[in-house]
Amino acid sequence: MLLSLRLIAPLFLLLAGVQAEFTTKNCKLISGSETEKNTLNLLEPLTNQNFTAERPGDAYVYIFQVCGDAGGMKDAGLVQKEKKDGKVVRIGNYNQTRAIRGSDWILLFYEGGDAYDNHCSKEPRSALIMISCSKSTKNAFSVVLEDNQKDRGCYYLFELDSDAVCPVIPSKLSAGSIILIIVLCCLAVYLTGGFLYQRLVVGAKGVEQFPNYGFWSQIGNLSADGCDFVCRSRGNREEAPTYRGVATEPLGEEQEERDDHLLPM
Repeated sequence: MLLSLRLIAPLFLLLAGVQAEFTTKNCKLISGSETEKNTLNLLEPLTNQNFTAERPGDAYVYIFQVCGDAGGMKDAGLVQKEKKDGKVVRIGNYNQTRAIRGSDWILLFYEGGDAYDNHCSKEPRSALIMISCSKSTKNAFSVVLEDNQKDRGCYYLFELDSDAVCPVIPSKLSAGSIILIIVLCCLAVYLTGGFLYQRLVVGAKGVEQFPNYGFWSQIGNLSADGCDFVCRSRGNREEAPTYRGVATEPLGEEQEERDDHLLPM
C-alpha cells in the first residue's frame, strides 16, 4: 500500500502541474506598489496564453507569457528559442516584474534573464513588452529590436496589440435619451402585443387590427374639442357700458319745460 502511494503521488503532482493556471498574481513585482498591482490586473485576460514572434531571416523564435512559464521554462516570462537545435535562452523572469501604465498602454518589464556571453558586460538579459490598445488587431505579438550595442542597460523590445488595455468608454446617454428609449420600447411592445391580440384572439381584420383603433381614430376630434374648451371664451361678449349708471337706451325727447306759472296773475 505504501509503495502504491509513493508511485501515485508523483503522478498527481504532475497532473496538478499540467492543469495549473497562471494569473497576474503569479508575477512578483520588484517594487510591490499598489499602482503596479492594479496595472497587472488589467492583463488578466491575457494570462495562460503563449505569444510567439520572429523576425524574417532570424534564427530565433520568441515566446512570451503574461505571468506564466513561457515555453515551459519555470519562472521565465519571455524566452528565446533557436530554430535549429531548440536551445532556449531565458530573456526575463516574471518573478522580477515592473509595470508602467498609460492612458491606453502598459509597459511590462521582465528582468533577471540569462547573462550575455560577450555583450553588455555580461549583465543579465531583460525584456520590455509594450502592450498597446487595439480594437482591430487582437493579440498581435512582434519583435521590435534587441539593443545590445552598449556596456550597460541592454534590453529586448517587443510589442503586443490587445484590447485588454483599452480604456472603458463611459455611456454618453443623457437622462432624456434613456427615457425616450424606454418610451419607444414600451410603444413597440404595446403595438406588437395589441396587433397580435386583435388578430389572433379577437379575429379583427384590416385597420381594426390596430390596438384601440376606435380611440386613436377619434384622437384628432378629442384634441380639437379640448383646445376649443381651453382656448376659446364662452362668456357674454356684449360690450360693457363705458360709465356705470348711464342707460344704454337712447333718451327720448325731453318735454319742454314751461314757466307760465311764474308769471304774475
